[in-house]
Parts: sequence; structure tokens; C-alpha cells
Amino acid sequence: MNVADQRNTLLDAQAIAGALHRMAQEIVEFAGGTDRLVLVGIQRRGVDLAQRLGSLIAESGGKEVPRGMLDITLYRDDLQTIGPAPVVGETDITMDITDRCVMIVDDVLYTGRTIRAALSVLNDFGRPARIGLCALIDRGGRELPIQADVVGHRADAQPGDRVDVMLQEVDGYDAVELVRGSRE
Repeated sequence: MNVADQRNTLLDAQAIAGALHRMAQEIVEFAGGTDRLVLVGIQRRGVDLAQRLGSLIAESGGKEVPRGMLDITLYRDDLQTIGPAPVVGETDITMDITDRCVMIVDDVLYTGRTIRAALSVLNDFGRPARIGLCALIDRGGRELPIQADVVGHRADAQPGDRVDVMLQEVDGYDAVELVRGSRE
């Protein structure tokens, strides 16, 4: 079986748009409105998703929601295994997050280790009143007791599978694909 035969489209552009609309509503409900809400996307695609979600929230009658981005590279628990010169992305949280409702946004929730690192990064910027987690895809397979509060789609992925999220801003198109047996 070739690689093309192993790919299954989980979400196309229309399904992603629908999921993001629903997720935007759920985020506002989770935060009890937009007054204290802050969206923080995890580099790379979580940042783009946070931007989209913020725009959807503003378009639906809410106010403009502050957005930030964070890179978790230096907070990873496997930093020593990724080489001597890890590529570190930008972290930009210019607003005060103390006593705010911070919604962490990521593309795929898998083991929970990225989110554990994101929580450590957030501690450097203040003490939020509440932190939520929003993931476009929950693929299961948790290694830590971390669950998303808002999920776009749950995928039936096995340990050897990979979930690829493609976004217009990075890849030129929107899609989510499950790649069976890719040995991530």
C-alpha cells in the first residue's frame, strides 16, 4: 500500500470552517463572555487557529479578543532529545493575563505534553483566573491527565498514525488528514 492510499481526509475546508464556528461559540460560553477572555495559540498552527477563532468571536457580536502566541520549545520535557540547537519560535503575550480566562489553542491534542509545557510558559506571564484548552483535533493517546474543554473533531488515531493539519495561512489550503501507520 503506498502512502497516498494510507491518507484519509478527516476534515475538508468546509468542515474546518464549521468546526471553528462552533468552537468559537463554545469558547465564549466557557469564558462566560468576552470581557476577560484571552486566546493564546501554540506555535505554529495554534496561532493561526487562535486568530481565526478571535475573528469569529468578534464577528458574532463579541468584542475584539486579545490574542497571544507562545512557543513551548524550551519547556519541553524531551528537549535533550531534539538536538543541540532547537528551533525556537516567537512567544508574544503582551497583555496582562492575571485574573483573565486564558484559552490555549492548539491544532492537535495527543499526549498532553505540549499542553503541560504551555502551562509552564503561561506561569511566566501571570496567574490567570481560569485556563481552558481548545484543540481542533483530539486524537486520543494521552500520556498525561489533560483534556480539552473545546474540541473541533475527535479522531480515531492509533499510536503509529499521524494527524496532519493543513491551514491556508501556512500550507495554502485547509484540511485535516489521518495518515495510517506513519510512525510519528
